[in-house]
Amino acid sequence: MANSSQLLKGILEGCILKIILKKETYGYELYSSLKISGFDDLSEGTLYPLLIRLEKNGLLSSISRDSPLGPKRKYYSLTKLGKQEFLDFCSSWDKISKSVNKILGDDLND
Repeated sequence: MANSSQLLKGILEGCILKIILKKETYGYELYSSLKISGFDDLSEGTLYPLLIRLEKNGLLSSISRDSPLGPKRKYYSLTKLGKQEFLDFCSSWDKISKSVNKILGDDLND
């Protein structure tokens, strides 16, 4: 696939919402969690604008807190709208992944 960035962006949003749903987190901690989970090509230049957009759209809220190491950190949590968006993502993901797996599971030589 020549350009999978749009596909990745939608999936990444759902994964970000899930991680933040589990616990309030700051940007670099979120970045590290995504990298550990296999988003090897993810850059901070992709993540931070996405966090800003999610907050602007009312899916996330943030608060600055002191850090034991260096400057304050911006911690993100899900809003009520963010929680609903995550549930919608899960429903869509379930339908899409079942359809794709059904097709990809077929013998490609047919």
